[in-house]
Amino acid sequence: MTCPATIRPIAPSAAPPAERPPLQSRALLGEASVVTIEHAGQRYVLRVTRENKLILTK
Repeated sequence: MTCPATIRPIAPSAAPPAERPPLQSRALLGEASVVTIEHAGQRYVLRVTRENKLILTK
């Protein structure tokens, strides 16, 4: 699965976490309940559970 065209990598921010705007899960997932994320040469799976919680696995 690939990233939607509207999602761009975010450079590390010097701002404290409280000042960073939150990223909505729907921006990553779209209508899907599972997405594959590549980070530092590793693949991770982000999925929404039946209880509407997020699980990130390697």
